[in-house]
Amino acid sequence: MTGLGPEQRTCQIDADLYVPAGVTERRPGPALLATNGFGGTKADQADFAQGFGEHGYVTLSYTGLGFVDGDLCPITLDDREHDGAAASQLLRFLGGDRTIVAVDDATGERVHVDQVIREDRRTKVPHDPAVGMVGGSYGGQIQFAATAVEHAAGTDRLDAIVPMITWNDLSYSLNPDNSGIPGGTAGSGSVSTANTGVFTYQWSLLFTALGFANGVQDLPALSDPAQVRNLAQQNCLNFDAPVCAALAEVATTGFASQSSVEFLRSNSVASYVSDVRVPTLLAQGQADTLFNLQESVATYAALREQGTPVSLVWQSWGHSGLGPQPGELDERNPEASYQGRQVLGWFDHYVRGRGPAPEPVFDYYRDWVMEETGDVEQAYASAPFYPVGTERTLHLSGGGLQGGELVDSPAQVVPGTSAYSSVAPFGPNYTETSFLDQSGPVTDPPGTAIRFSTPPLPEPLDVVGSPRLTVQLDAPAVAASQLTGPAGQLVVYAKVYDVGPEGAIELPHRLISPARVSDVTKPVTIELPGIVHRFEAGHRLAVVLAGGDLAYRGSTVPQQVGLATGPGRTQQLTVPVVD
Repeated sequence: MTGLGPEQRTCQIDADLYVPAGVTERRPGPALLATNGFGGTKADQADFAQGFGEHGYVTLSYTGLGFVDGDLCPITLDDREHDGAAASQLLRFLGGDRTIVAVDDATGERVHVDQVIREDRRTKVPHDPAVGMVGGSYGGQIQFAATAVEHAAGTDRLDAIVPMITWNDLSYSLNPDNSGIPGGTAGSGSVSTANTGVFTYQWSLLFTALGFANGVQDLPALSDPAQVRNLAQQNCLNFDAPVCAALAEVATTGFASQSSVEFLRSNSVASYVSDVRVPTLLAQGQADTLFNLQESVATYAALREQGTPVSLVWQSWGHSGLGPQPGELDERNPEASYQGRQVLGWFDHYVRGRGPAPEPVFDYYRDWVMEETGDVEQAYASAPFYPVGTERTLHLSGGGLQGGELVDSPAQVVPGTSAYSSVAPFGPNYTETSFLDQSGPVTDPPGTAIRFSTPPLPEPLDVVGSPRLTVQLDAPAVAASQLTGPAGQLVVYAKVYDVGPEGAIELPHRLISPARVSDVTKPVTIELPGIVHRFEAGHRLAVVLAGGDLAYRGSTVPQQVGLATGPGRTQQLTVPVVD
């Protein structure tokens, strides 16, 4: 790949080309382009390639820039200038472009693709294959970058995409502020905030370690000091230099600067969604504390608003629970699984030109139905679009050391005061060890959180979507320190608990909403994590505000926070409920 980025880099791509039996120059087939998730390789897509190959699709699976491919080009976070441009050249390669130099590893001979259906005559675009892209996480965002590069160039070679468990705005993923989302909800089409957020340090450190390890494996010889220095300094631990700058400043100040936020956002579909015009089947994981459901909602809403054909699926699996349910997704035999059939239908129509146009839908997985029936088909519910159901408003009432109640009517609100404090930049409250452990008990040590709970529910309550918490907080010391900037602003963690009859706590999929409140003197709305959850009869729904969490980098100094209920105070929780 040549001419990548402002540096005009040349990078070698390591790829596998899968050509199904019977697909030839005289009988060409449609094509798929796929690449790996973060830290992976081309081999990760082997099952997809074999499975879709049995349906006639030629697949080019490649190792993304910066991962283990025998090349020292750094990781560039799925940007358009490097990763998107490389993918665009690979689309041309699938379209038969002989200027893309490819060599067979086994024979050393040049490789030219002539087995893929060409659309040049119809589109008037040279080297235009009938092609879609599929992949998850890092292999999901690259699809947006590729189609944006193609659209900006006026070539639009890519016909359809299926991005799974990926991000909308990487500055939100790694530095979320759920109190500054435009309109208070990702349904606005954005999770991008003006305020810097709360650093997701556990996930970030994991990715840094993976990226560095991949760079080390690509060194020709670890004994060469010059190569090691290049990896550690000029290539910045195998990353593009701005990545290390962001990590260094967070380690020093506790938050990302505006320039780092803008850099991360520029490597995100949020910054160029207007260039994404191809039919998009979005799939996001309910079990995902890295790229949450709100990110998919933001992308979905923005695409739908601009008229891009789009469907949204909330599946069971994600970065925090990587295994699909039986019959949910079988990459090797896509026709035998619920999601596999969806993807086949999407590509068959938009890439191959066969079959009816898929109806736009919002599908979501319900674990309680799966437990009752064991049938993944029944476990999925479908609606024409997101959001679904109706909103129910609950009001915070009373107070004490541990909090108070959630009541249905403002007339039921009892005056009271609750208070909590943060005590350290990390924790002591615990929800997860990102990616590595989802089994430890959720804890809020006394004095570090307040909780408001409903009475025991008389019947099951099904929540689909993101609740929103609007509160007026009292923090006089923070009101003074916030004038100094992000370091002095309030950091708070909001979450929803399912509290059983005996007091057992379930935090659905370990999801929480960190926020850095820009002005604590005003009411603030925090969008809580998107969930699909049944609160059983006899259980309580509780909303919690905490001062810390071990998975995030919070305030450097302790912060005292109070919450008063009663006349003149807007303290409420809005919950999306499906009958």
